[in-house]
Amino acid sequence: MNRRQTIPAELRYTRSQFDREFPTDDACLEQIKEQRFPGGVTVCAKCEGPRKHYRVAGRTAYACATCGNHIYPLAGTIFEKSTTSLRVWFQAMYLMGSTRCGISAKQIQRETGVTYKTAWRMFRQIRSLLSEPDMQLEGSTVEVDEMFYGGKRKGGKGRPMRGDKNAKATVLGAVERKGRVICRTAMDTTSKTLHGFVKECVLPKSTVFTDEFVSYHGIDRIDGMEYEHRRINHSASVYVMGDVHTQTIEGFWSLVKRGIGGVYHSVSQKYLQTYLDEYSFRYNRRESGNLIFPAILARVSERVSSKPSAAVAENQTV
Repeated sequence: MNRRQTIPAELRYTRSQFDREFPTDDACLEQIKEQRFPGGVTVCAKCEGPRKHYRVAGRTAYACATCGNHIYPLAGTIFEKSTTSLRVWFQAMYLMGSTRCGISAKQIQRETGVTYKTAWRMFRQIRSLLSEPDMQLEGSTVEVDEMFYGGKRKGGKGRPMRGDKNAKATVLGAVERKGRVICRTAMDTTSKTLHGFVKECVLPKSTVFTDEFVSYHGIDRIDGMEYEHRRINHSASVYVMGDVHTQTIEGFWSLVKRGIGGVYHSVSQKYLQTYLDEYSFRYNRRESGNLIFPAILARVSERVSSKPSAAVAENQTV
C-alpha cells in the first residue's frame, strides 16, 4: 500500500486551508464580492460609471464611494434570501467537492448542524450550478452508450418495454477516451433520440464507438456530421476488439450506480439529472486533485440569475 500523499502539492486543498480562508461569514461574502466585482469596482447604477464600493457594516451590501448606492453581491446567486449562514453554504460545497463518490444531505446535517430539510435544499441548489448544458466533446474518439436506472422492467430484465409506467429511467452518455463525459436523461432509446444526442454532443468527423443496439444504426449517415461509426458486439460476449470497445463509458456508469447506491441509496427520476450533473462535474475534473471546491465556488458567480428581482436588489439607495 502506498502510504504517501499521491496528490501533487499544487492540487491539494485541505480542510485547514478552507478554515484559514473562510473563518467567518464576512470572509465568505468578501470572496463572492471579489468574484463578481473584483476590487469592489463596478458600474454604479446611480452614478452611471465605474466606482469603488465599500462594505456596509451589518449588511451584506457594499456602498458606492461617491453616492452611497448599494450593491448586493449575493443577489441573483443561490445564497439570495437564504437565512442559512454563508459559511455553512461554503462548508457544504467544500464537503461536496472533497469526496469522490458524493456525500448525503444527512451527512451534511450531522457536519453542519442544520436541519435535514435545509441540508437537502442546499444540495439541490448547489447541484443546480454543476450542469454543463452547452458542453461538446472535442476528442476524436468518443464512446456512446445508454444506462437504465431505478424502477422495474415489466416482464424481466433488459431495456424498458414501451408503455411500461414503472419503467427504469433512461440515461444516455458520451465520453471522450481519457477525457470528459456528458450524460442526459431521455424519454426513450429510439434512433431519433440517440442520433440527436450524438449530434448534439459529438463534434463532426469524430470516431463514435457503440455497442450493437439497433438504434445506433446510421450514425455514420447523420447529415453533415461525417462520423466514423465502429461497433462492438456485446450479444456475442465480445467486449474488446483492438481499440473497439465501450469500456470507458461503462466504467462511468459503474461509478454512478455504485455512488448512488452506496451514498444516496435511491434517487427519484425527477432529480436524477441533477445527480448525474454532480457525478459528471466531478469526473470531468478528476485531474484537478482536491480543487473541486474552488471550481464549484467559481460557478456561483458564473450562474448569477437574471431574474428582475435580483437586478432590483442590486440597485437600492439608502
